[in-house]
Amino acid sequence: MEERKRLNGYYNYTVVLTYLGMVSGFAGIIFAIGARIKLSVMCLMVAGLCDMFDGTVAATKQRDEKEKKFGIQIDSLSDLVCFGVLPALITYTMTDNSIWAAVCGGFYVLCALIRLAYFNVCEEERQNTESHSRRYYAGLPVTSAALIIPLVAIIIEYINVQTILFPLLVLIAMAVAFISTFKVKKPHTAGKIAVGAAGLVLFVILLLI
Repeated sequence: MEERKRLNGYYNYTVVLTYLGMVSGFAGIIFAIGARIKLSVMCLMVAGLCDMFDGTVAATKQRDEKEKKFGIQIDSLSDLVCFGVLPALITYTMTDNSIWAAVCGGFYVLCALIRLAYFNVCEEERQNTESHSRRYYAGLPVTSAALIIPLVAIIIEYINVQTILFPLLVLIAMAVAFISTFKVKKPHTAGKIAVGAAGLVLFVILLLI
């Protein structure tokens, strides 16, 4: 018999970073709507930092099957907000709300949605057959937007790129990479440190702009 719960969902420490990341992503959406690009990009980076360590935190607790499945679903739903909708909206605002940015943004979000849904299906299947953690991703993880979009914003600011073509081409390239099947090695401790250091550098540059 299923345990009676006061609230739907799970609220222990294993999902706190995922929830904080989603809230940061939503804050970024609000800032992007108000054309406050720098703050929006910073929120994207905070969401990326939360996502980087949420799996590590979750692994410290012995979870039942339902908690594990919930973790997979909630992580991908949060990723769609933070690394799907938010980067598309940042790019749309960055390019003065052009119709082409709307089209490319829609394509980008669609590819992120397809990737995340397919990842959920494959990850559930993998966890049923393998005991070790994932070693590779198929295609570019959507969380890469937390580094790529800030880099685009910095390039536009410092090099003074006037054309809207540059950010749109980057967005399309990312979208195609999301649904491609090339292998990307999953970063572990050393990789996460390197990614975190790169993110810190970009964050500091954004603060100085």
